[in-house]
Amino acid sequence: MVSFAEWEKLDIRVATIKAVTQHPNADKLYVLRVDLGEQEDERELVAGVREHYTEDELLGKKIVMIANLEPREVRGVMSEGMILAADDGTNPIALLSIDRDVDNGAKVK
Repeated sequence: MVSFAEWEKLDIRVATIKAVTQHPNADKLYVLRVDLGEQEDERELVAGVREHYTEDELLGKKIVMIANLEPREVRGVMSEGMILAADDGTNPIALLSIDRDVDNGAKVK
C-alpha cells in the first residue's frame, strides 16, 4: 500500500511528443522529446515502446508522464521522466492519454 502523502509526491503531467528517434544502443527503445508546456523546457525520455508503436504513431501524441522522476541513464542516453502505459500481459501496451485537449504541463490529480 502507498499512502496518499507518498502518491502526492508524484508530479504526473500531460505532454506532447515532439520528436521520436530510435535509441542508438537498443532495439526496443525510442528516445522521445516531449513538450511539458510554457513553464518547462522540452525533456528527453527513453521509452520501451518500439515494439508497439511506430515513430509516426507517437509523433504529436499527447501522453501522460511522471515529470519528477530522478533522471536515469538508459543504455547510454539520459531519460528525464517516464511515460505511463498499461500492460495486461496479453495485448500490446497502451499509452495513457487524455480524452480531450488540455494544455501541456497540466497536472494529473
